[in-house]
Amino acid sequence: KKTSEEVLSANGDRSAASLPSPALPTASRMSFLLFAVTALHVLILILLFVATLDKSWWVLPNSETVNIWNECLMDNQHQNWTCHPVSDSKWLHGVQAFMVLSLLFSSLAFIIFMWQLYTMKRGSLFYATGIFQILTAVSVFTAALIYTIHVDTFQQGRMPGGSYGHCFVLAWLAFPLALISGIVYIHLRKKE
Repeated sequence: KKTSEEVLSANGDRSAASLPSPALPTASRMSFLLFAVTALHVLILILLFVATLDKSWWVLPNSETVNIWNECLMDNQHQNWTCHPVSDSKWLHGVQAFMVLSLLFSSLAFIIFMWQLYTMKRGSLFYATGIFQILTAVSVFTAALIYTIHVDTFQQGRMPGGSYGHCFVLAWLAFPLALISGIVYIHLRKKE
């Protein structure tokens, strides 16, 4: 590659020297990108943990909340929650399994990313991390979709009404973030 001075001296044209040279990736950009990807991954893990373990996939009008593990009712007299296991629906077991799988895939992807970051040679791509993040996205998507389709089955025997809770929303939010993260990991190349 010729520098702008070599182009200038070869062509005798002074206008070429005034053109800006293309910006090269700097160490600070790479550091920022690694920080951003790591922060996004940690955010996805937090969203998945809260969505899987918190108690609000479905909220009923009487302050009763139902998650994928327990059904909890607020006892206003004692100001505490009373919880018992949810139904034995095979579909709900599928939601539970896919949410746990999404947590495992994302955790494994994070561990693989850290390992690759410190052991991989320069110029390599983070394929394994990206694939596990895409598997995370597919798992959480499947769990949220099953819950969406079968919510009436899960809520049989409960009072009518209610709405999706924050855990359900967090699961749907984790899906595109994990998918984007997986795609970024696949295209991310180790620079330093």
